[in-house]
Amino acid sequence: MSTTVPRTARLTVRAVVPEAEGVLGLVLADPTGAELAPWEPGAHLEVTLPSGAVRHYSLCGDPADRSTYRLGVLRERDGRGGSEEVHTAVGAGTVLGVRGPFNRFPLVPAERYLFIAGGIGITPLLPMVRSLPPGSWSLLYGGRSLPGMAYREELAALPGVTLVPQDTAGLPDLDGVLAGLPAGTAVYCCGPEGLLRAVEERWPGPLHTERFGAAPAAVPGADPGTGDGFEVELRRSGRTVRVAPDRTLLDAVREVVPGVAYSCEEGFCGTCETKVLAGTPEHHDSVLGEDEKASGTTMMICVGRSRGGRLVLDL
Repeated sequence: MSTTVPRTARLTVRAVVPEAEGVLGLVLADPTGAELAPWEPGAHLEVTLPSGAVRHYSLCGDPADRSTYRLGVLRERDGRGGSEEVHTAVGAGTVLGVRGPFNRFPLVPAERYLFIAGGIGITPLLPMVRSLPPGSWSLLYGGRSLPGMAYREELAALPGVTLVPQDTAGLPDLDGVLAGLPAGTAVYCCGPEGLLRAVEERWPGPLHTERFGAAPAAVPGADPGTGDGFEVELRRSGRTVRVAPDRTLLDAVREVVPGVAYSCEEGFCGTCETKVLAGTPEHHDSVLGEDEKASGTTMMICVGRSRGGRLVLDL
């Protein structure tokens, strides 16, 4: 759940800072100088870029600094275009729409912590390690090369950090770092899907993860439980739409509510989260926890479907 009431604002890019090869840092501030909404380690912002594209970026600055938000954006040339726009069309003075902060990756109380980061996955973990006392945590941070590892210099100054550039040191030793962890250790991991899956396969205990893409099989095809499709009542709109087996719920909803918020369309960003008033949703996202999915009170309509013939949504 969010650590604060999400707010909508238009913030100005105060500075653009190269953080590493292919990684650009943005420093955002309120144009009037007003304090920004508070946040806690693990939180992210929903950012509307000048083109209208919506993307989610982890906050990696200091939560005690209410004057600015700090983001780190990796340039993904084969991505959906958002990071390319940040790197080519966003500069000092650019105004960006912002919703949040949101936090579905909170730092839970624990006796000890192990953090595992891959590439730009360091961004949500950076404020976590800064907030903890020395000796209570360790960080294994892997990247393709040292010049491409963002925030490496400030991390290298902290005790408990191991940097593993793949071009000179190979892949991180996950077996070694996960073996024999003391009881009560909280394990956090953020990075590419291959890293997350490797940690999940090796660590049987509770694992806190954040994905920057959809998990495998997160996006359903035709729903075997509702082979003929299902109906969705949009309570606030006073309309009922039918969702065919080969169509997403989001597409059907947008015909009636064209302004409904969405972004990734793969079930990992949380933008399209919608309250369920009746019916049993079938979840295919990687945002909600198991308890949240079991409650059936909310769903991601970009990938979610219905276990029965009818859903009622608060739209």
